[in-house]
Amino acid sequence: MIQMEVRNMLIHEVSKCTNLTKKAIEYYMEKGLVAPILQENGYRDFRREDVEILKRIGVLRKLGIGMEDIREILQDDTGEVLRKVSIRKELEALRNVKRDALIRNLGEGRSYAEIEGELRTLEMQETIGERLLDAFPGFFGRFVCMHFSGFLNEPAKTEEQQEAYEKVLSFLDGMPSVPVPEDVAKAMEEGTKSLGVEHIGEMFDKVKQSIEEPEAFLARNRETIEGYLAYRQSEEYRNSAAGRWMECMREFQEASGYTEVFLPAMKQLSPSYSEYCKRMEEANQKFLERYPGMEGL
Repeated sequence: MIQMEVRNMLIHEVSKCTNLTKKAIEYYMEKGLVAPILQENGYRDFRREDVEILKRIGVLRKLGIGMEDIREILQDDTGEVLRKVSIRKELEALRNVKRDALIRNLGEGRSYAEIEGELRTLEMQETIGERLLDAFPGFFGRFVCMHFSGFLNEPAKTEEQQEAYEKVLSFLDGMPSVPVPEDVAKAMEEGTKSLGVEHIGEMFDKVKQSIEEPEAFLARNRETIEGYLAYRQSEEYRNSAAGRWMECMREFQEASGYTEVFLPAMKQLSPSYSEYCKRMEEANQKFLERYPGMEGL
């Protein structure tokens, strides 16, 4: 069988097949994203893998993804960076809708002072959301970010709220990494990689239903809940990736100050989150009345 030799390409050929300008290609070379072979005559030979990377960069740039994110995406084999970027884009789109509304409000006569206060709220939401997303690994980071972002729509008006905001940021900046065994992390990545913003939103909707009408929710989902509780108490669950992951999360929360520092600060910062926690505790009490001895599950 005749082996076809695949030759390298020069920059003008690469430009044609990638639809990138020579200047763009040279820029990505300067940034270290591709490193073609330098010939003795000064020309550069682009290998097949260089061309494929440039094609990916072209797609990512057209999607509005920044260079630093692109660098991380190219180095990530799991797809987790792309999933984080997707969450960021989704939250950014929601904030942009609010910014557009504020522009209209200015045109309708609202004061700059009022608008400035609402902009600070958006900045607070973005700052905490970004740090939550980066602080926790994998799907849990995406879930936590989306969860708390929904409670950061209120301005930090009081001195106590501002102190709580600083405490939240301080905790997230100094938070130790979550110790998750490599095999558990890989299994959880594989099992949750298709869960995006819509799926997380559906989960929150179900949680909201369960705490708004706990007794009706428990009655309507009795068989499903009892089957799940039986599984959670089984050896199979304890040895599963999900069971071991939850144990890691539990140990981390106890050791890091997440429960004693972060959650109380979030309640102080966000009245809506404080109310949510209150209703969650009430719903949990209803659950334990029906299923005694199930604390901690």
